[in-house]
Amino acid sequence: MTLLIGSLQLGLLYGVMVMGIYISFRVMNIPDLTTEGSFTFGLAASAMICAAGHPVLAVIISSLAGAAAGAFTGLLQTKLDIHPVLAGILTMSGLYSINLFVMKGASNVTLLNSRTLFTMLMSAFPSLSKDAVKLIIAIIAAGLVLLALTFFFKTSLGLAIRATGDNADMVSASSINVNAMKITALAIANACIGLCGGLITQYQSFADINSGVGMLVVGLASVIIGEAFIRSRRIFFCFLSAIVGSLVYRYIIALAMKSPFFPAYMLKLISAVIVTIALAVPAAKKMSAARRLKAANRGGSDNA
Repeated sequence: MTLLIGSLQLGLLYGVMVMGIYISFRVMNIPDLTTEGSFTFGLAASAMICAAGHPVLAVIISSLAGAAAGAFTGLLQTKLDIHPVLAGILTMSGLYSINLFVMKGASNVTLLNSRTLFTMLMSAFPSLSKDAVKLIIAIIAAGLVLLALTFFFKTSLGLAIRATGDNADMVSASSINVNAMKITALAIANACIGLCGGLITQYQSFADINSGVGMLVVGLASVIIGEAFIRSRRIFFCFLSAIVGSLVYRYIIALAMKSPFFPAYMLKLISAVIVTIALAVPAAKKMSAARRLKAANRGGSDNA
């Protein structure tokens, strides 16, 4: 039961990050590698502000930190004409040093004796268990971000961003600033990722400089898995699929790690295998459809 509840809590919290990755990879079709840096940036900022006794402010600042990282990547892409992959790598590399600076040179920071959103809610509602408090905050966080993104991408600015991702040339011909749309989209995407980092550091009561390693793989796997469950292209269901994918991914990881065949250090390999399988499924479906079509054509020729 603890495993199920823990995976549900983490799946919802990481769902916030996956929605951000969905914006960059699906809405904008940009391979943004800023994720690992912006996640840790939000995590580090949240940890230090929480340690100072301001857990609510910590969540806000972590989101702004992620947005700043995304906007910087967007500027590298649009103003300096740097390839999107390289721009993300440059930002991610620079953020490693910035994150260490934010954490005052320490590789990890503990929040065991600090106020967090979770301890605040537990103090306000002492009758609630620790797991219930964590689940409530996870549901609220994922739900609010889902609704906020759904509303935003139905506004004129949100529709312009979606149109830019679909066809940048057409949008440019319509006198919409394509570069501004890309920067805005990357800022929003990484704001979600930084927010996730800020929530996770309060959830686990510590921050580590290497916490962001592998987050991009986790996010991609969740996006692809979620799309397999929810195929609707309506914007609400697109972001909902990101949350569903995050939940399914967490349960897959939990089951794999519970198995006696996989020690704890195999986590990254398991994640990579899941992503590989998820990416291979569409290709396998196309190959299967092509074989069926070829067989049908051959059968038609023989009958003739």
